[in-house]
Amino acid sequence: MATVMLAVVCCGIYPLVVFGIGQTLFHDKANGSLLVDKDGTIHGSRLIGQQFTADKYFISRPSDAGANGMAYDSTSSGGSNLGPTSQKLHDTIAQNIASYRAQNNLDSNVPVPADAVTASGSGLDPHISVRNAELQAPRVAKTRNLPVEKILALVRANTDAASLGILGEPGVNVLPLNLALDALAAK
Repeated sequence: MATVMLAVVCCGIYPLVVFGIGQTLFHDKANGSLLVDKDGTIHGSRLIGQQFTADKYFISRPSDAGANGMAYDSTSSGGSNLGPTSQKLHDTIAQNIASYRAQNNLDSNVPVPADAVTASGSGLDPHISVRNAELQAPRVAKTRNLPVEKILALVRANTDAASLGILGEPGVNVLPLNLALDALAAK
């Protein structure tokens, strides 16, 4: 009898109560923090990064999630597991630095933010650093034929504060920023 009662409570009533509370009080978060257009088109989640390669977009940080490196494959979350003495890691970072500088037309003496050339532990990080976004802003502005100040205003509008105001650094969520760029272009 105890087994049946515990099964009803733990496998039936409790999950329904938690589901109801989640849907009522935290509807957006409970459903994946999806970014949805007015017409109902789902563009992705605020919580999972996506790969962007076109010059008119801000580029996400490198990803080791997936079979081909920068795939942002949410079914294959994970880092490269390469250690600090790995020659492959060293070579990859050196190549990423050269590519980043070339893509963003940066001088060789401009420091490149670490998040621009290294993958996150999950390979799905949706954020880049504010400095990374600032360095990409001139390229995006030039490609879209917009003033850099307008692009930087969008960067500031899509910057998330540190967690609880003290944990970590502020970060720029790339997907909402790129969607805001497209919305600006549509106007």
